Amino acid sequence: MKNKDNIIIYVGKAKNLKNRVNSYFRGKHTGKTAKLVSEIVDFEYIVVGSELESLILEINLIKKYDPKYNILLRDDKSYPYIELTDELVPRLNVVRNINRKRDHKHLYGPYPNVTAARNVVNLLNRIYPLRKCTTYNKKPCLYYHIGQCLGYCTNNVDKDLIDNMKDEIIRFLKGDDSIVTNKIKEEMDKESSLLHFEKAKELKDMLDSISYVLTRQKVELSDNVDRDIFGYYVDRGYISIQVFFIRNSKIIERHKKIVPIIEDEINELTRYICEFYNKGIIKPREILVPSNLDLELIASYLDIRVKTAVKGEKLKIINMACENAKIALDEEFDLIKRDEEKTIKANDELKEILGVDKLDRIEIFDNAHLFGTYNVSGMVVFIDGKPSKNNYRKFKISIDKNDDYGTMREVIYRRYFRVLKDNLERPDLIIVDGGIGQINVARSVLSSLNMNIMVIGLGKDDRHSTNKLLAFNPITEISVDKRSNLFYYLERMQDEVHNFTISYHKQIRSKGALSSILDNIDGIGEKRKKELLKKYKTITKLKELSIDELEKILPSKVASNLFEFLKAYE
Repeated sequence: MKNKDNIIIYVGKAKNLKNRVNSYFRGKHTGKTAKLVSEIVDFEYIVVGSELESLILEINLIKKYDPKYNILLRDDKSYPYIELTDELVPRLNVVRNINRKRDHKHLYGPYPNVTAARNVVNLLNRIYPLRKCTTYNKKPCLYYHIGQCLGYCTNNVDKDLIDNMKDEIIRFLKGDDSIVTNKIKEEMDKESSLLHFEKAKELKDMLDSISYVLTRQKVELSDNVDRDIFGYYVDRGYISIQVFFIRNSKIIERHKKIVPIIEDEINELTRYICEFYNKGIIKPREILVPSNLDLELIASYLDIRVKTAVKGEKLKIINMACENAKIALDEEFDLIKRDEEKTIKANDELKEILGVDKLDRIEIFDNAHLFGTYNVSGMVVFIDGKPSKNNYRKFKISIDKNDDYGTMREVIYRRYFRVLKDNLERPDLIIVDGGIGQINVARSVLSSLNMNIMVIGLGKDDRHSTNKLLAFNPITEISVDKRSNLFYYLERMQDEVHNFTISYHKQIRSKGALSSILDNIDGIGEKRKKELLKKYKTITKLKELSIDELEKILPSKVASNLFEFLKAYE
């Protein structure tokens, strides 16, 4: 489905195209569906040979075009896992981007949140003297001296001891905490008998931490099969989805999603399940879904076992997921609706003030520099009143001096020349975080590119707080009530672009500091400097290298000079 600018705003699939299209234009619609229908100007359709082909094509087109009304798959969070590395001396890490891992054999989770995962890693690192460092040093570090490492960098450690630790850790991460808790209890009794009450109290706190981390709901499935359970509930134009992660017959976490529903619930849920495991979640051996879904279609797409249930404990768990989906929607509906109305009303108010027909996409710019050095710009994008982080862009400015107008001229030209060249989607509004001068510069650049896009600025009061819009031609000041939804909307956009730009500026400064250090090392010319900057980026990363590791990438004398310089650097 396309709007008047020929932009794809929705992608869907249907067995009967006529019935599906008619459903959008018959009867009364509310919410997102009504807004979608009001914007449809044209259709394009592709005929395929099977339901599976249709599903695959639909998902690929959504990935390619990111239509604004295909919102169910957006902004799903990834979950942390604990990784036991497959090394001679293993380490424990908390990881998120599990799709980059070739081997999922020693990944455990998902965990409720990153804090819970880190608590488990810290706990196991205190009990088991695993390797903590990423590289081997020439002498043992602090962890060795406090008994949390066996000094693998300098000592030969029995492989059987390492394998035994590894086996016990794996048992713990799979849900069997008996070995670990017994070890702590023995140590606690020993310290208590020696009247070391502080140490005994510390061990008691560790036991409580284990109890907290491993407190998970038991389900009556004794087969220990890793499975995910999907349930859903539809009401008042929204679909609520619940996913239970069951590992070792325990619900270790749940995932929930509540969004406006555009088409029928079966299509929405099927597409969601098929895309769910691209968000950094390991596929289990089996998933359970409600009986009204096409099990073979989902199984073919995911290449895993997909089942439903008509009786017994599995049906109870599916119903429990559906009931939790209903509870979540009932609890959060008013909050979601209020937040959505605030955003929509603020966007509509801005559209009315500016007198424009459409205000779907807004691009906001901010600049940052340090006394004219490390000049950067950031651009954030709001679509339908919400940040679209995939569309954010960073710009490293070529001019290295304190010239706000020159910076604005360069970033606007680079951005919108690229929009023209690659036929990218144009914004309905550009906001520059500056006054009349920056607005005029931006308008001048757009005029030179023969682009007609409205540009406005944000004016500030004596306390450097935004209190007015700068718009129209000639530029007019428009006061904004600081208690209005519009003010909070503008403030949110301003904070978002400022934080994004400052974060990039700090990154560039850190890289610049490293560049300055490398300029002081004899034997490091432009070529080696570029290679080191590209590979390590910051001082911190380079300081983590040992002299041996430096000698692998640099001549011995140069490596020694750099190592000593970094050692003394504050």
